[in-house]
Amino acid sequence: MAGVSSESLTTALTALEARLPTASLQLAKELFGILGTVDSSAGLRRALTDPSRSGDEKSALVKQLVGGKVSAEAAEIAAGLASSRWASARDIGDALETLAATVVIAVAENKSAVSASGISGLEDLENDLFSFNQTVASSHEAQRALSEPQASAAAKTTLAEKLVPGASEEAKVLIGQAASQPRGIKPTRLVARFAELAAKRQQRWIATVSVTRPLTETQESRLQAGLNALYGRELKINTNVDPALIGGIRVQVGDEVLDASVLTRLGQLQRQLAG
Repeated sequence: MAGVSSESLTTALTALEARLPTASLQLAKELFGILGTVDSSAGLRRALTDPSRSGDEKSALVKQLVGGKVSAEAAEIAAGLASSRWASARDIGDALETLAATVVIAVAENKSAVSASGISGLEDLENDLFSFNQTVASSHEAQRALSEPQASAAAKTTLAEKLVPGASEEAKVLIGQAASQPRGIKPTRLVARFAELAAKRQQRWIATVSVTRPLTETQESRLQAGLNALYGRELKINTNVDPALIGGIRVQVGDEVLDASVLTRLGQLQRQLAG
């Protein structure tokens, strides 16, 4: 996904972030259900991505289609996607799949964050997904069963869940979705994609700190406390000694960078002088 579709997905994910602290698996299941409806009709996909239709028209179409069948929250999220611009008919389905999977991942994150760092729930989810893929890779019988065109979606979901009996409910939702609705690719490939989303989410809990010299225990404690307070969560800190910084400190948490190094300030001064 690139161009206008990528921008629309980024906007949708940003809007979704505010809902994630209270997200539920039911919301994710409803979004996956809407995805099934969208995927079942090429005409509907064309209508929802038609550039000649206004965003309000496309949003209203979705609300009319799913109203009363799913929660108001799920309908609003889907309608928001429809109101955006998409480069191809498939892209809106890919985006809906990403949003639904993100909700599942956030539920796993929130569950563990209550008593510990949210990263532990994300790691457990990722391990469950990898375990499923390893089990399928080691069984030709399972591979054939999951790719059998005559088998029902329910039967494939049941089989997939049996392959990872100890998996969390969040993992079962994602694995079941991949088995029953792989959307033209192998179920294991879709599960791997879900695992990548979970791994990316983990970066929110990891602070990579670059300094010019090793920190003392007191400095590490102060840094830990300061970053935890700044981000509102218990971060895992990885410290990297980089003399090239000259001085100061550089912190990266996910896609966000806090840079107070001398090297960066010199670069900023040089750009100001050049301007």
